[in-house]
Parts: sequence; structure tokens; C-alpha cells
Amino acid sequence: MNRPLRKKNEKRLESIKAAHSFVRAGFSSRMEDYLEVIAELVELKGYATTLDISRYMNVSAPSVTKMLQRLDENGYLDYEKYHGINLTQKGIQIAENIRQKHSILLEFFEILGIGHDTANQDAEGIEHHLNPKTIKQLRKFITFLKSNPKILDSFKNL
Repeated sequence: MNRPLRKKNEKRLESIKAAHSFVRAGFSSRMEDYLEVIAELVELKGYATTLDISRYMNVSAPSVTKMLQRLDENGYLDYEKYHGINLTQKGIQIAENIRQKHSILLEFFEILGIGHDTANQDAEGIEHHLNPKTIKQLRKFITFLKSNPKILDSFKNL
């Protein structure tokens, strides 16, 4: 293998390693999904149940119970079996952060001309994996594009 290609491969491997090591202490994208669903249910209905979460997450009720216990132990929600599920301030903050990421990604993809359903699926797929700096720059870029309609129009006409 030639030297430049080898160097490129080594850099790529290091970036993969770094990305996989950037997991918040004991926190996963699955946990974020649960917090996001709970926040949405509470906003929609005023409460969240294990059955509701199970239905929206497409997992069994026992799996939901197990995750709720884990989230409770880590201080993201208050959970008592057969009672309501309430997010703590810590849980609300993470759920809101994920919502904002999702919203920014969705808006960006729609600006690119991607249909809403596809844009929504893609945003859901990557919202957990973006660095806050990346999201901040995307927000700035969206604002720039919206404040320059001629650029936006010329892109749409490509």
C-alpha cells in the first residue's frame, strides 16, 4: 500500500475510534430516544405510560420497564411501577436538546429538497450522533440561507 493511502486509512480508523469513544458516560442514543418519546407523550397527553412508550418505541413492555428503571437510577426520570412517569430537569434537558437537533436537521434536509417523511427519518437516524458544534453551525447556515432568498431560490432551481 502506498504511503499517502496508508496515512489516509490510519486517519480514518482513528476518526472511527474517536467517534465510538465519544459516548457520554453510561448514556446511549436508545436512552435519548426513550426520553424524547416520554417528553412527546407528556406534551401530547399530559402523561406517559409504559404501554404508550412500548407502542411508540416498538418494544415489549418489560423492555420499557427495564429502561425506565435504568433512566430512573441515573436521575433522568422519576418512575414508580403502576404510577406516572415524570422527567426530571436533567431528563427534560436531554429530551429538549434532542428535539432541537431533530428540528434543525429536519429543516436543513427540507431546504435541500428532501421530502418531509424521508427528512424526518434521516433526522431521527443521525440526531444522536452530531456534535453540538456541528448543530450550531447548521443552525447558522440555515439562518444564512433563509436571510438570502436569492441563494435559496438559485439552489432550488438547480
